Amino acid sequence: MTGQKGHRQPAVLRKFLRGLMVVLGAFITAYGLEAVLIPNNVSDGGVTGISIVGSELIGLPLGLLIAVLNIPFIFLGYKQIGKSFAIYSVIGIASLAVGTAVMHELSPIIEGDTLLITVVGGIIIGFGMGLALRNGGALDGIDMLAVLLSRKLPFGTSDLILFLNTFVFIIVSSIFGLQGAILSGIAYFIASKVIHIVEEGLSGAKTFKIITRHPEAMVETIRDRLGRSATYNLVSGGYSNEQFKEITCVINRMEESKMKEIIHELDPSAFVMVYDVAEVKGGNFKKRDIH
Repeated sequence: MTGQKGHRQPAVLRKFLRGLMVVLGAFITAYGLEAVLIPNNVSDGGVTGISIVGSELIGLPLGLLIAVLNIPFIFLGYKQIGKSFAIYSVIGIASLAVGTAVMHELSPIIEGDTLLITVVGGIIIGFGMGLALRNGGALDGIDMLAVLLSRKLPFGTSDLILFLNTFVFIIVSSIFGLQGAILSGIAYFIASKVIHIVEEGLSGAKTFKIITRHPEAMVETIRDRLGRSATYNLVSGGYSNEQFKEITCVINRMEESKMKEIIHELDPSAFVMVYDVAEVKGGNFKKRDIH
């Protein structure tokens, strides 16, 4: 019984800390909206952007509209992704709604400089949304809709997110004008890039494919100095028909510079391809000591 309690307490603590990070991300996002973007007639994308337009048109509090308009998307998230995601999303969206209400009277921290407004605003809301996503919650429902539609239509999720937000920014232009809509689109683009960085951090992985004259020495050095294993694929040159051993190795993003150093040291003329890896599962992919 004591052992079970010992295991349960860290799990409860982890869930609490994740919830706390989602709340913090929501308040950071609210600050970016209320202290940077909205006072300068710049909006966000997604459900938040529609809520901002609705708030300007009918005078209802922004927080109320964010909460109400996201309800169907939370239900969608529960059905498509799971209970835990839906709970953290409820916490995040509720916190965003409260945050916008609390910070509504804040004075804008930047005025006049449109480029600075879009960059700073995009970075702040991107950091907040990324922090929430990294801890298992979403602050906007349009991404969930895009995931669902991508399963039923011959388009990728990112294409559908861009397509859906095109309509959002058309709606935004009716309130903030064409310039406001363009600036909103730029801020949203910056935010999406920051979300990606915050969500993945430095823990993302990269795949190296290497064709070299010294495959055995390359694999041995990678194993000795990075602690990484590698695989061989036999490939043939399309022109010469010469056979090569193509090395494939997955490394942590922080090891990339060391990997390039090893390749240059052993074979400066090696043919190298590098790919971003969205996710790594299985095996023993952990951070190793670099020598």
